[in-house]
Amino acid sequence: MDLALIQLLNGVQYGLLIFLAASGLTLVFGIMGVINLSHGSFYMLGAYCALTLTQFTGDIFLSLLLGVPLAFVFGVIIEWLFIRRLYDRDHLQQVLLTFALILIFNEAQKLLWGSHPHSVPVPGYLQGGFKISELLTYPYYRVAVAAFCVALALGMMFVIQKTRIGRVIRAGESNREMVEALGIDSRLLFRFVFAAGVALAATAGIVAAPLESVYPGIGEPILIISFVVVVIGGIGSIKGAFLGAILIGVADALGKVYFPAFSSSVVYALMAAVLIARPGGLFGRAA
Repeated sequence: MDLALIQLLNGVQYGLLIFLAASGLTLVFGIMGVINLSHGSFYMLGAYCALTLTQFTGDIFLSLLLGVPLAFVFGVIIEWLFIRRLYDRDHLQQVLLTFALILIFNEAQKLLWGSHPHSVPVPGYLQGGFKISELLTYPYYRVAVAAFCVALALGMMFVIQKTRIGRVIRAGESNREMVEALGIDSRLLFRFVFAAGVALAATAGIVAAPLESVYPGIGEPILIISFVVVVIGGIGSIKGAFLGAILIGVADALGKVYFPAFSSSVVYALMAAVLIARPGGLFGRAA
């Protein structure tokens, strides 16, 4: 029972972490219509930023304060150099260019950090954990990550639903031509959305770095699972991405306990079940 409880907590925490990465992808895909295969590379960028910055700051959260603005600026540059050329092109060209970016980022990572795995330390004040039973504890850092992700999710939902920029983003998703007719520069809007998506993926990579080794290709599994979240939650829906990520995290964690032989298939079985019931995703529109 204690093991199942810990796995359930791990599943919720993992789901919240996935949400950070997937929310950026669902914004870019839903609003800009760009299939961005390089999204996982920005998660990797965040993890390696955490590795480098923590060596100077000594604290993962100070690294977060420095790394997120850097990731946003990097996103602006990547959008200006490459992504803006894809808006009026078909999905095949989007896939080819963003796949090329994966190769470029992977080679750059090897040149800058090498091919060996690295570890990022947990801050001293978050060492240890809550006692669940006589033998089991749950790490303070995982609780801190979960709380941070929840706070960020609530902040994102507030911005999307209650602020002017959120209304413009939702309008851009629904009708780009109407937004332009109202005098809003859709190219500038798309640049902001893409950079925000990069920053969100990098944020997930930064806070996840102390939970796992930082290694080449760390973003590729996140890319796959983020697309699953987008499909389950519904394209362009932050609320759907949140619920979808939690469902995936819990299904993955409990699957490893109760269905270890099929644990790698549980997430995809969940996706299939959701699509059978709701082809457009939980909060998306059916095609």
